[in-house]
Amino acid sequence: MPISELLSIALSTLRANKLRAALTLSGIIIGVFSIITIMTLLNALQAGIEGGLSELGSNTFQVQKFPAIQMGGPGSNRKYRNREDITYDQGLRLMEKATVYKYISIEDYVYNKTFKFRDQNTNPNNYVGGVMPSYLECNNRAVQFGRFITETDIENNSKVAVIGMDVVDRLFPKVNPIGQYITIDNNEFKVIGVFEKKGEGFGQSNDNFALLPITTMQQIYGKNNRSMNIAIQAPSKETYNESVENVVSVLRSIRKDKPGEPDSFEIYSNESLIGQVNSFTKYFKYGAGFISFIALLAAGIGIMNIMLVSVTERTKEIGIRKAIGAKNGSILTQFLIEAIILCQLGGIIGIILGILTGNLVGLYLSSPVVIPYDWAIIGMVVCSVVGIVFGVYPAYKAAKLDPIDALRYE
Repeated sequence: MPISELLSIALSTLRANKLRAALTLSGIIIGVFSIITIMTLLNALQAGIEGGLSELGSNTFQVQKFPAIQMGGPGSNRKYRNREDITYDQGLRLMEKATVYKYISIEDYVYNKTFKFRDQNTNPNNYVGGVMPSYLECNNRAVQFGRFITETDIENNSKVAVIGMDVVDRLFPKVNPIGQYITIDNNEFKVIGVFEKKGEGFGQSNDNFALLPITTMQQIYGKNNRSMNIAIQAPSKETYNESVENVVSVLRSIRKDKPGEPDSFEIYSNESLIGQVNSFTKYFKYGAGFISFIALLAAGIGIMNIMLVSVTERTKEIGIRKAIGAKNGSILTQFLIEAIILCQLGGIIGIILGILTGNLVGLYLSSPVVIPYDWAIIGMVVCSVVGIVFGVYPAYKAAKLDPIDALRYE
């Protein structure tokens, strides 16, 4: 019989047994839905995290006391906490002795601060940073209004501030912030610039801060009671690795790290952070894939059971078809087509529902919309394999029925 006719018969049989087909579909849909939902959500979260981590400028890396991403149980932070702080003087010496870099920005931060303007207050979740003019190049930021901190501001310990857009929205909804004064810890700072909005990253705002000249920062908050961050931009992509090696070598000498001992500081870049995130999320994907495989395996067994019931119910029909000339191959193909159609239809529905659900949850968590094409293709292939593997035995059993015995069956 032509494949088109076998396909028509299979579809007619499925339409005639809607409840049975629906129950069979539900197992496949649940299995595919679970894996696509999880993979869509993980990909969306990963894309959001990568966007949030891509905060440094091109060919740029950071030096700091603690790792940017810390993993491990209780006590894993102890070895980093016991390190000596990276001091401002060490940063200045690095600027003098290092030879392979384009910009270096020494940065000093304090957190959980409230900013005030007249009778308006921000929430206490803002941070204050003391920086150098090279901060812009090393951190992929740009000033939208006004100007940035200059060397003159550094030399004169000027009480000026460049603020993020969240601060503008909260304190200056109807006022031009340039030239106004904000109060931080009872100190007044003249607003000289506003950064371009960067949005959220890693679930947190990138616009809730004020930057001061680093000398002003240390005059107010002290000089040697916090560890500095140092951002370095290499001269080019080609000299990036050379720049990292040069900075590591010079800083180890400045901090008196002994030969053979690990660095007493951490270096990270956009690429290394994204690599860490990818390494972390892949285990979730492995786990989700294994769980979903079990679900699809159970769905496949369910399909085989229902197809076996279908063979039993249609024994007489099979006998009649074989009696009038239907070959074993046609009977086998018909039942295989029914199983594959069920799996493919369930797979398509599961993929659509999984992508929608995963992205809805991702949007709630402020992640971008993604479509996991690779996992959608994998899902369809797996559904085809499940349909063939678990449909073969019922189809083979139907094809091998003796027509005389089948006609006698009641």
